[in-house]
Amino acid sequence: MKDFDYLGEGEVYLDGACQSLRPRPVIEAINNYYTKHNSCGERVKYKWGVETDEKVEATREKVLKFLKLSGRKYTVSFTLNTTYGINLLLAQLQEKYFKKVITSEIEHNSPFLATMAFHDRTGLPREVMKRNEDGSIPLRDYDFEKAVVVVNCASNFDGRKLLNINELIKTVHKAGGIVIIDAAQTMAHSADIVRGIDADAICFSAHKMYAPSLGVVVWKDELASKMNVGFAGGGMVDDVERDKYLLSAEGKEHRYTRFEPGLQAWGEIVGLGAAIDWISKLSKKDWQSLKENYTELYDFLNSSSKVHLVNHEANPTMSFYVDGLDSHMLGAALSREDIMARTGYFCVHYYLDHVLGLPPLLRFSVGFQNRPEDIEKVKKVMSKII
Repeated sequence: MKDFDYLGEGEVYLDGACQSLRPRPVIEAINNYYTKHNSCGERVKYKWGVETDEKVEATREKVLKFLKLSGRKYTVSFTLNTTYGINLLLAQLQEKYFKKVITSEIEHNSPFLATMAFHDRTGLPREVMKRNEDGSIPLRDYDFEKAVVVVNCASNFDGRKLLNINELIKTVHKAGGIVIIDAAQTMAHSADIVRGIDADAICFSAHKMYAPSLGVVVWKDELASKMNVGFAGGGMVDDVERDKYLLSAEGKEHRYTRFEPGLQAWGEIVGLGAAIDWISKLSKKDWQSLKENYTELYDFLNSSSKVHLVNHEANPTMSFYVDGLDSHMLGAALSREDIMARTGYFCVHYYLDHVLGLPPLLRFSVGFQNRPEDIEKVKKVMSKII
C-alpha cells in the first residue's frame, strides 16, 4: 500500500498487535500540528490554539461516530494507553457500589493486573472466568451480582473475540454490575464487535489502530456517580480557592477533563483523528487483501506438523511455537531476514504459561502495510527454518 511507502525493500513488519505502523496521512497530520499550529489546547485564544481545539474536539466526535455511540450518553477522554485507562477507572470506582471484580483467563496484563490492584485496594473478591475456544464467556457459570467486569473483546495472541459481548453486558447490567471493555486489539481490524454496544466504558490504544501512541477511554456519563476524583490538576478545574476547587467535569461540556489532568498529547490526538479517517476510507479491496494475506499465512503455518498454533481459526493475529526451536532465537533469525515479529508471552503470562503451559511463542500480526510478496517471503524463510 502506497501509504507505507517508507518501508524498505524486503522489510516485513508483523508486529501490529503491539504497535501498528502509521500511514502517510497520519504522519502528515502530526507534522502539520508541529509545524503549523503547535499550541496548548483549551488554554489559549490565539489562532493556533483555536485550530488545535477544533481538531481535538473533532477527534472526540470521530471516536464516537466510529463506535456508533451517542455523545448524549458517552464521553471521550484521552490517556496514555489502554493499561492506564483501565487503571484510571478502577482506581476511582467506589467499592460501596460493588460486591466483586471479575476478569477472564485470556486477558492481557492490562486488565489482569488492574483487577488485582482493585482487589487489593477494596478488599472485594476477585474472580477469573474461563473463556471458550471461540472467545465467548459461559455466562451461566458465573454470578455477576454487582460485579465490576473487565474483559477484552479480542485477544492479543490469537484474536479470538468475545462473541457474546452484548449478552454479557445485558446479563451484568441486569445483576446491577458494570462492564469495562478492553478493545485494544479490535479497533484496527474488527471494530464491528464494539460498535453500538452498551458497555459502561471502552478502553483502547490508538497506537494499535494506525495512530500515534495514545490511550482512549470512552465512558458512560452515568458512571461518574460511582466514582471519586482520584487526582486533580491543571485543565480539570474551573476555579480554585485556598482549600477547595470546582471541577470542570461537573458540566457535560467539559466532562472529559475528569481523566485529562495537565497538558495533553495534542499532536497525537490530531493524529488519531487522521487515523480514523484513514481506516474509514479503506476500500473493500484493501480489506479483502488483508484477509487473503493473513489467511494464506495461517494456512501455511497450520499445514506443518512442526508448527503448533494457539489459534483455532485464521485471524490477523496468530501465535505459535515450532518443535525443537526456541521462539526467541527464531525471532532473531527472522529479524536477520528483515522480518519483524514479537516473541514471548505477549503480556499474557498467566494463561499462556501457567494455564496452557506453553513455551515462549512467536506472534505474527498482519496489517494493511503487508503485501502479498511479504507473505511469500515469510513462507519461504519459515520453510527453510522448519
